[in-house]
Parts: sequence; C-alpha cells; structure tokens
Amino acid sequence: MTIGLIDQSQRTAAKVVAIAYLVTFVTVIYIHYGILWRLIVKNNAAETARNILAHETLFRIGIAGNLFFCVGVFVLLTALYVVLKPVNRGLALLAAFWWVVWVFMWLVMSLNLFDALRLFSGTDSLQAFDAGQLQALASFYLASNFDRYYVGLLFWGLASTVCACLWFKSRYIPRALAAFGVISSAFAVACTFVLFIFPNFDKIVGLGWFDSPMGLFDIALSFWLLFKGLRPPAAVGARA
Repeated sequence: MTIGLIDQSQRTAAKVVAIAYLVTFVTVIYIHYGILWRLIVKNNAAETARNILAHETLFRIGIAGNLFFCVGVFVLLTALYVVLKPVNRGLALLAAFWWVVWVFMWLVMSLNLFDALRLFSGTDSLQAFDAGQLQALASFYLASNFDRYYVGLLFWGLASTVCACLWFKSRYIPRALAAFGVISSAFAVACTFVLFIFPNFDKIVGLGWFDSPMGLFDIALSFWLLFKGLRPPAAVGARA
C-alpha cells in the first residue's frame, strides 16, 4: 500500500500527540512520585491513614491529577488516530479502543482513591466500623490499584504495539525508532501476561522494566514529532 501525502491536519495532530504525551507524562510522574507514593506507606494502613488525613488537600490534588491525565490521554489517542488513520484505518481504530481501556482503568483507580479517602475519614455512614477495620478496607482499595494498573498496562502495550507498527509502515518517523517502539511495546505486553500467570515474575524482571522501554520510545517519538515533524513518505521513497 502506498501512503499518500501528509496533509496539514496530520501535521497539526502530530504536534498535539507530542505535547499531549509530554504533558501527561510529566503529570503522572509528579502525581505518583511526588504525591501519592509519599503519602501511601506500603503494608502500613495506620501510617497511610495519618498521612492522607494530614494532607487531604494534597491527596485530592493527586486524584485530580489522575483525572487530568485521563483527559490528556483522550486528546493523545484522538490525535494519534488522525495521524495514523491514512496508514490503516481499522488498526488505528483498534489501537484507539485499546487506549480507551487504558484510560478506563485509570478512572477506576481514581475512584478507588476517593473510596479510600472516604474510608480513612470515617464518615457518619461508616460509624458501625472501628478505625482498624476502615483502615484495612481502605488499604485494600489502594492495593487493588496495583492490579488495575497492570490490566491497563496490557492494553496500553497492545495499543502502542499497533501504533508502532503503523509508524513503521508509514515511514513518517525513522524506521529504527518505530522498530524500537514495536519491540518495547510487545515486551510490555509479554511481561504483563506472564505476571498475571506467575505473580513472582517480578523477581526475575523488575516491574519498572515492564513499561520503561515503552515509555522511552514514547518520549523519543514525542521529541521527534515536536522538532522534526512527520517525514513525507514520497520524499523517503525518492531518497531510497
């Protein structure tokens, strides 16, 4: 299949992809490493409760940041669809649906944070439970976000794999970069599947390695699109 010439809507959408990804990346890193992970103490419900109740506004900012991240991903997937639709409309649409599942998991995780905050606060409707029971239940909601993240990561990896294949086929970006995207995204999918079956797999491959290569690809892609833009396929073919 011959890819047609790039139109202005694709060029604009490519810039939106770059900006949306970089903004959402910075947001999620700050929210989780700068806020949530500072307040949530692993395997210590009482200390987590004290931290969250002492910094409730900060915790709520973390939840709002998660929701902002979801909005940014919707912008990102829409722009990606505009860029990659001429390459293969069906696959671009499939990737968009998988991105939606990824966002849905983040929305569920945000609701879990609201539930945990309500339990830690011990509102009037929860007076029948003692503080220890409420803290244990709230910690369960927080811990369940781990599973939801990796379910979402599976669909993020699938969407990223399809998009990277379309980038490779289109020649809009260097094929070496697109190939790295295919490999890193497929690696995230494979690791996540194995983790679901073998929960101790993280002892072999650290959890941080699941999505880090894919994240590196997304950052490199964003900077390429921001400063270089889309390469016209006709020009690539002429050089070849």
